[in-house]
Amino acid sequence: MIHLFEITNIAFEILGYPISYVELIGTLFGLVSVYFASRANILTWGTGIVNEVFLFILFFQVQLYADMFLQIYYLVVTIYGWYRWYSPAMENNISKTKMQGKIIIIVAIIIGTLISGFLFTNIDTYLPTYFKIQAAYPYTDSFVMILSIIATILLAKKKIENWYLWIIVDLVCVVLYLKKGVFFLSLEYVIFLGLAVYGLFHWRKKLGNG
Repeated sequence: MIHLFEITNIAFEILGYPISYVELIGTLFGLVSVYFASRANILTWGTGIVNEVFLFILFFQVQLYADMFLQIYYLVVTIYGWYRWYSPAMENNISKTKMQGKIIIIVAIIIGTLISGFLFTNIDTYLPTYFKIQAAYPYTDSFVMILSIIATILLAKKKIENWYLWIIVDLVCVVLYLKKGVFFLSLEYVIFLGLAVYGLFHWRKKLGNG
């Protein structure tokens, strides 16, 4: 059963690129989850859990450790967001972040990326038993992680700024995953980018009608 989730276990090939079962399942559920999020549909959280589990397995195998740990955080916030969206008061409660909150977000992104990047640069030294290979692109990976952490919180609170952060994350991830050779996942982030732009306009429309 364990071998089923190894990236060497291939489901099929597209244009010569082998797609593993773990990448396929994580990608498909990720697409479904982001689509539901763009529609402000509560099903985004349930489908997101499946996406998080399979991406955790995938990222460990391609040494993107920051992204791997990010899936644990996603799982916690997914449960929080699922609970929060069940509240009738949250049904159409899309709002904007105040200027003070935006400044805090920018500072948190800068400081968080620098600290996380340093830690993941040396994670194979700190924890050699578990991480035998040096982290790939630790600062870029950390930047994605910090933005994603903040964007997920904003999504759970139905703050429209979450989509601006997801657009940046998607742009960076398209290039990052191409460099790591995870082409199917990179293609997914191109689609994510389109969904994030759609989500932004859809939420702005709902906000204007609120």
